[in-house]
Amino acid sequence: MVRIDTVVINAADARRAAEFWGEALGYIPRSEGALTLVPENGDGPAVNLDETDRAHLDLRVANAAEQQAEVERLIALGARRVEWEYPDGANFVVLADTEGNPFCVVNADGE
Repeated sequence: MVRIDTVVINAADARRAAEFWGEALGYIPRSEGALTLVPENGDGPAVNLDETDRAHLDLRVANAAEQQAEVERLIALGARRVEWEYPDGANFVVLADTEGNPFCVVNADGE
């Protein structure tokens, strides 16, 4: 089953934005100095502040088979594949919703 794993927020000053969102949501850095924040109690999606990437959702699935099934299901619902330059070993697929907003379907086990 697909679920929201991370909300990526574009920020001109990612450190300042991380401080704001951390306080606003009661989130803490995933690791020392990280620009990825997580709920202190572990319940809810992470928030990643990024100075170069567009705002988007990362949807998480358990494995490669589930990733393929979810990509096909989302395309059937109206999503479309986005041309993307994937790094070697990428564990994500980039799609766009019906309004053209990008999002990723991430394979949690990294296959």
